[in-house]
Amino acid sequence: MNSWINLTALWKIVVIGLLAGAGLPALFALGLRALSPRTQAVGAAAGAGASATPIGNGSKGIGGGGSGSGSGSGSGAADNEQTVSSGPLGIAVAGLCFLVILAAIGWGIFSIVHNS
Repeated sequence: MNSWINLTALWKIVVIGLLAGAGLPALFALGLRALSPRTQAVGAAAGAGASATPIGNGSKGIGGGGSGSGSGSGSGAADNEQTVSSGPLGIAVAGLCFLVILAAIGWGIFSIVHNS
């Protein structure tokens, strides 16, 4: 141990900083992703191997609604998609993620108040 640098305290600060600085926002993003609704293909195109596009990407996927189709409407795959809720498993995962985040915030507040 160096008299100028306390390495034990330094690695604890780095680990806690990484967990709080990158881990909690990543956990929050995971919780939001678990709550987000999904899209799935429905109808005759679902059995033909059509893939669902995520919400917000528009109705035209890669190669969809091209100029050589002859239909003129350019509706693409949006007619064959249905939005599905995240379901009870997604809600449970999101709730667990948010509960861990709230526990970390509570622990941080308790540590500050208790040690001052």
